[in-house]
Amino acid sequence: MTHLSKYESNQVGRGKTFGIWINVLRTSKKGKEHLPIRALALGLIILIAILFNGCSIKKIAMNRLGDSLAQGGTTFSSDNDPEMIRTAAPFSLKLMESILAECPQHMGLLLALSSGFTQYAFAFAVQEAEETEENDLAKAMEARTRAMRLYLRARDYGLRALEVRYPGFVEMLNNEPEKAVRHLGKKDVPYAYWTAVSWAGAISMAKDSADLIADLPKVEALIDRALVLDEAFDFGAIHSFLITYEMNRASGIGDPENNARRHFERAVVLSYGQQAGPFVSLAESVLLPNQDKAEFKNTLQQALAINPDIRPEWRLANVVMQRKARWLLQRTDKLFVD
Repeated sequence: MTHLSKYESNQVGRGKTFGIWINVLRTSKKGKEHLPIRALALGLIILIAILFNGCSIKKIAMNRLGDSLAQGGTTFSSDNDPEMIRTAAPFSLKLMESILAECPQHMGLLLALSSGFTQYAFAFAVQEAEETEENDLAKAMEARTRAMRLYLRARDYGLRALEVRYPGFVEMLNNEPEKAVRHLGKKDVPYAYWTAVSWAGAISMAKDSADLIADLPKVEALIDRALVLDEAFDFGAIHSFLITYEMNRASGIGDPENNARRHFERAVVLSYGQQAGPFVSLAESVLLPNQDKAEFKNTLQQALAINPDIRPEWRLANVVMQRKARWLLQRTDKLFVD
């Protein structure tokens, strides 16, 4: 395990070690369909299933509904009101879980739930823990515990999906992580990515859990394999995650800061410089531990300079990360020793 400085050790408990930056509630081209028409069509399918009560018809209806829910849309990701999404997202996640109970091997739903619970945990539970810690430690601890549960829930959906694809995968991952991930191909990258990110998030919420910390080699095997298979995945999402993960990698090779900066540069290129997340991750995970106040402030200002409206599909993600950038800037004097 890489030796942690006093500052870095503290950050593990605060959920900052892995600095997960995420495209909150992903979008897809299919999400641009006319929603009322789609809803009406799905309603008719479900009505038919209820009227005829046939197992095959019901299964078709549920799978069709699962497909629609898993595909997502621009409704959430293009929103500029995080608090509204904070209220609405749990209903969507619970609905998907209900449909999954009827279609337990629906790959789209398993992926959507893994990514959805991960994103909700980071954007709302973790942020609440960080923002309340100074004034209400008990509330912060409660939020951190909730975030850990959400991350583990997300991880389990990701593992379920990989097990569906490759029966016996979970057992092999537990015993021989490097060997297990060799079975994965490019089409498996989304599942490997979200499983690794949620797992890392859970570990960052529970630094005193020896069992979870022991899972780090599995996280690294999954994320490293994903990077090899598709380094440009989701506009540089893997690189964005690795900006901070490299700083405390269990089996790091080379200089952690150089590795983190390399991932930062690649993440910015792949996201066309239009995502605030990589800038916030660099500032919080590299510049703050180094106590580089000038670059810290400059990097966060770059995050704030991004116009969320240029890429509507990233609007919510940018709004969430810019909120964090402002919060960090407001605390500059407390975070740095002049």
